[in-house]
Amino acid sequence: MAKITKGHPWALILGGSTGLGLATAKKLGSKGFNIIIIHRDRKSDLEKIKSSFQEITLNEVQCVSFNMDATNPERQKSLVQEIRAVLKDDKVKVLVHSIAKGNVKPMYAAGTGELEGQDFQLTIQAMATSLYDWTKLLVKNQVFSRDARIIAFTSEGSTKVWPNYAAVSAAKAAIEAIVRSIALEFAPLGLKANCIQAGVTDTKSLRLIPGSDQLIQETLRRNPNKRLTTPEDVANVVYLLSTPEASWITGTVIKVDGGESLQ
Repeated sequence: MAKITKGHPWALILGGSTGLGLATAKKLGSKGFNIIIIHRDRKSDLEKIKSSFQEITLNEVQCVSFNMDATNPERQKSLVQEIRAVLKDDKVKVLVHSIAKGNVKPMYAAGTGELEGQDFQLTIQAMATSLYDWTKLLVKNQVFSRDARIIAFTSEGSTKVWPNYAAVSAAKAAIEAIVRSIALEFAPLGLKANCIQAGVTDTKSLRLIPGSDQLIQETLRRNPNKRLTTPEDVANVVYLLSTPEASWITGTVIKVDGGESLQ
């Protein structure tokens, strides 16, 4: 672990071991943020994940990780106390919600494997309402700095219909609504909250969606820049939203898709 330099701001990333979350951790680390990552991964994957986390510390910042379920209410409470111990007198400047834990099943199938009501509940709780749980806990425990930034990831699927995406689509619509309300109701505390609508990005989460290959091909066809969005594209905008110059942006959805959603 690199030596901690006093004065670095802190970023807390929920779901930061792969994809958009990991790219964000690396970007913010390269810009002088100390990083706290909460992720949930199997032991067989931890060696590779820890190697990625170690890369972040090469920027002479701290990277602290917890391999725990960030969506579990009891875990959330204990994690906040552990985070406070790590921070000491410091505060969290940026909270990034990048939890990808949802059910991708058809609503109708000629047989088993159809989407159930409980699938909606689990997906919406993990990918949407858990952001509110974390925001409320961090506020209650006075963990946020003044003018802190809250950033969540959404997708075009919040308004567009894709097969097998109904539960995740509902979660994306929910998190956009939650972010708007956070921006309004926590404004007296100086919090700013926004969603980034990422274009189709070739991540592990995308590959779990049935028919993802066809989705990729369709995206390449309609994107005017003829490529997929990369995790780094999205991480760049997370960093932009963390800057003082972005302090008047709140309660909105920012598209980071290279024009993919134009047609």
